Amino acid sequence: MLNSEIETRVRAFIDENFIFAEEDAGLDGAASLLDAGLVDSTGILELVTFLESDFAIQVADADIVPENLDTIDAIVAYVASRRGASASVAA
Repeated sequence: MLNSEIETRVRAFIDENFIFAEEDAGLDGAASLLDAGLVDSTGILELVTFLESDFAIQVADADIVPENLDTIDAIVAYVASRRGASASVAA
């Protein structure tokens, strides 16, 4: 799966579940979801559940950190790295 496909699916999830104003729909990939007030601790858990089910990955508790989940760009990179790890294990 291409990173652009991952980004499209992640953006759709965020748009549907966290963005309530039309002007936020063009959220920059590097913008902090936490600082923007779009995602709180409960939202992070919802995001993790989505990532695990939609991308068939396991998100370890130790991976639930801002470096992996605070921006769309970070989420895409994290999912891509986990899917690569999963593909290597499955091969």
